[in-house]
Amino acid sequence: MKELVIAICSGGTLGEWAIPYIKEANYVIGADRGAQFLIEHGIVPNISLGDFDSVSSEQVTTIQRNSKQFIGFDAIDKDYTDSQLAYMHALEQKPNKIIFVGALGSRYDHSLASIQLLELSLKYNIPSMIIDQHNTIQLMNDTLNVSRNGYRYVSLIPYSEEVTGITLHGFKYPLTDATLTKGHSIGISNELLTDQATVSIKSGKLLVIQSND
Repeated sequence: MKELVIAICSGGTLGEWAIPYIKEANYVIGADRGAQFLIEHGIVPNISLGDFDSVSSEQVTTIQRNSKQFIGFDAIDKDYTDSQLAYMHALEQKPNKIIFVGALGSRYDHSLASIQLLELSLKYNIPSMIIDQHNTIQLMNDTLNVSRNGYRYVSLIPYSEEVTGITLHGFKYPLTDATLTKGHSIGISNELLTDQATVSIKSGKLLVIQSND
């Protein structure tokens, strides 16, 4: 059976860099302005959803006509951001992987809220990543295989108050059974020695962020 890979395209910072990641997926969700981006690039969303307050009424009509499914929400009478609505819909499909683009941007509050959505992926044991032009962000609670993928740096940032038993294989600065706590930056700007490396932990939740300048 073919694996289900879902790409979510939200309304944050987007560009041509996002297209190859979106095309990895066989199910595509457009959230608000992200749906317009998809259609402008010839990609038909399996579903477009949101309050669509970031696009014009004419663009909403275009999105409706060019999406396989469309769900509109009232901008005031809703409890979640468009990104979270899209993310929850993705989880309901029980995919093998979620790729999230357009999740980060100039609104730092929305960016933080999007990163916190990764915690839902841990709950459902679905590998997920947030990607922008310079970063790939993942949240882990056991073992994570990390590929170089053109990035120079890998940073480890505690998401829980404490992360224990951190062991790194294939890194320039190795760790064995180490502990990181919130408020300390010792895990910033590590590097891979090989194309494939591994991060494993015993307890807690750890953000793994690959990045370039």
